[in-house]
Amino acid sequence: MNKPAATALFHPRNRHQGRYDFAALTAAHPPLADKVRPNGYGELSVDFADPHAVLLLNQALLKLFYNLNWQLPEGYLTPPVPGRADYIHALADLLASDNGGVLPRDLDVMDIGCGANCIYPLIGHAEYGWRFTGTDISADAVNAASQIVASNPGLQRAIRLRRQKQESAIFAGVVHKNERYHAVLCNPLFHGSAADAAAGSQRKVRNLGLSKQAPLNFGGQHNELWCDGSERAFTGRMIDESVALGDRIVWFTSLVSRKEHLPELRDRLKAQDAYQVRIVGMAQGQKQSRFIAWTFYRPPRARSCWHANRCSGKKKAAAEIRSGFIFLRCLRRRAAGTHADGRSAD
Repeated sequence: MNKPAATALFHPRNRHQGRYDFAALTAAHPPLADKVRPNGYGELSVDFADPHAVLLLNQALLKLFYNLNWQLPEGYLTPPVPGRADYIHALADLLASDNGGVLPRDLDVMDIGCGANCIYPLIGHAEYGWRFTGTDISADAVNAASQIVASNPGLQRAIRLRRQKQESAIFAGVVHKNERYHAVLCNPLFHGSAADAAAGSQRKVRNLGLSKQAPLNFGGQHNELWCDGSERAFTGRMIDESVALGDRIVWFTSLVSRKEHLPELRDRLKAQDAYQVRIVGMAQGQKQSRFIAWTFYRPPRARSCWHANRCSGKKKAAAEIRSGFIFLRCLRRRAAGTHADGRSAD
């Protein structure tokens, strides 16, 4: 049997390049050894249709590369660590573009929908020392993520978790008064209904050549799989809500699995008067992925102010950023024929 063709590489700073080193992985996490077998090409691998094998593999990756203890309750999705790391590294590049090309370390980031796995805060803090606020609508997911944080010494100061109690809200209730963030990241739910999620699972069954009774590593809780309207609707709501926080969060970002959603999202951002929109591509093996990023700040004064030691003080940074944002709003109102207080310019 011929080996598969070489696949596209991950981000250059991604630690998970090339094939898995199962000798090192099993040494770091011995329970994985029972799941490692030669595949059809004679190379060591695991059965990716076995949810327990996939869980053990990702536990080993987190232990070997980040020295993290990590466990998930039964029935939750196991996120592929290499792909999740790519989003973190690409986000770091975006933020570095406001910092003279230097990767910023002293940042506050919010993860919308961190899930039970808490994977983005874990990798983001391990790689760059960022502080995270993770949010989720599920109390069980927040509790599971809290247990992961508690099981790793030192993380409780770096990662805090909040439950989103308002089903129709994304930011309200979890972004507290006077809080400011350098970035928001989000991996929105892909499917638009339970039926869509079930159909997606069956496609994966066929792609893996499995029987319908085979265990699937792509199970998951319903709140991990679908929401009304899919990622397009969720990201659209995120865009609409972001306007009110445009002077407190520098970059909003969200993964977009289906590139055909991008034109609609761009139009929505234009309607909301976002200053800059970027599409950041990521090559993850044979899969092409991307995230959309937008900001309401005008460069260079406002965004660069977040870096450079917070303009030598948080109060000064906040004043500079708010000043720049208010100035931008005044220009928009002037163009529309109104003063800042709403009076007609005539």
